[in-house]
Amino acid sequence: MKHIYLLLTAAALSVSACSHDHAGHEGHDAEHGHDHHPAHFHQAEGADEHEHHDDGVITLKPEMAARLGVEVDTARIAPMARVIKVSGIVEPAADSRGTASAPTAGIVTLARGIEVGAEVRAGQLIATVRADAVSGGDANRAARAELTAARAELERVEALWRDRLVTRAEYNAAVAAAERAAAAYSGAAASGRVTAPVSGVITAIDAASGRFVETGAPIASVGSAATLTLRADVPAGRYAEAGDITDVRISLPYAGGKTLLLSEAGGRRAGASASGGAAGYVPVAFTFSSPDVIPGTAVDTYLLGSGSADVLSVPASAIVEQQGDYYVYVRLDDDCYTKLPVTPGATDGNRRAILAGLHGGEAVVSRGTTAITLAAAAGSVPAGHSHSH
Repeated sequence: MKHIYLLLTAAALSVSACSHDHAGHEGHDAEHGHDHHPAHFHQAEGADEHEHHDDGVITLKPEMAARLGVEVDTARIAPMARVIKVSGIVEPAADSRGTASAPTAGIVTLARGIEVGAEVRAGQLIATVRADAVSGGDANRAARAELTAARAELERVEALWRDRLVTRAEYNAAVAAAERAAAAYSGAAASGRVTAPVSGVITAIDAASGRFVETGAPIASVGSAATLTLRADVPAGRYAEAGDITDVRISLPYAGGKTLLLSEAGGRRAGASASGGAAGYVPVAFTFSSPDVIPGTAVDTYLLGSGSADVLSVPASAIVEQQGDYYVYVRLDDDCYTKLPVTPGATDGNRRAILAGLHGGEAVVSRGTTAITLAAAAGSVPAGHSHSH
């Protein structure tokens, strides 16, 4: 961050003036009889009626802006769907998840690289469970010894039974003893191997290395990303609106604000239930497929309704919050930016309505707002530059 700040400081100080000179433009306009005020923005209706004067124009060379990932988009009036914003969680579909369990009681040792989020394939080693590390001995080892002895006894009795030197009851007893011993012994338990039940991503680890577990205890949960289920909890008071949902957008917290529209990922409504959710909420489910979504992730969920209205909006990523106030950075020309206060409204997860502060048509910074903020902090106001008239 310090390195970026120094680069921005150097870049800002190297710009002696913005490319748009208001005095020059006004002289030209007066000479030709034009009444024109270039690159000047006023507060939208409903905001303070004062004109915004750029006391601090921010300068940043185009090549530096590109290097730092600064992008712009247009504030525009367009239809925005009615939105219900709720919390949601993404889980593997019921038929594409499984639990890896301990084959025997013992001490767990996780395999290398096994952690939440790790990709595994079906049958891959997840952990081993060592029963012989437990004080008191290995019950499965004792069962194996009994099985070996029972099989040897059965072989002896079978030879005698062929010559009718033992009774049928004695023969049947030997067979039963061998079967009981076989049932008590587990080859999987003997190996201590815990393997992935399906291919996918590890969504939970239930037993850390060094922990003692009983036979059948869960070691890890695995979910396939092939089919995912989004569970969204809708407030009971708005459940009636859930029947009018036409699409869903989710925000991926680990992808730098990237969003996913479920209709573009094969999404479909899986159903809803009046029960099973938290008090005051009704769960609504959707299925979809996406390699970009990690199972087990909590996501901001925007349920998009069929109704829409024309509103002035900017990309949601363009909004900058500072101590409870909201701003956008507007690009004035190739080198210059200014910060304007705005009043934001609802968002559909992709764009956010602007209730006051913009007219529409402004080039707002949609990516790289941090770089512009640092450029402003670098003190990049060129001497003699002002938007005052």
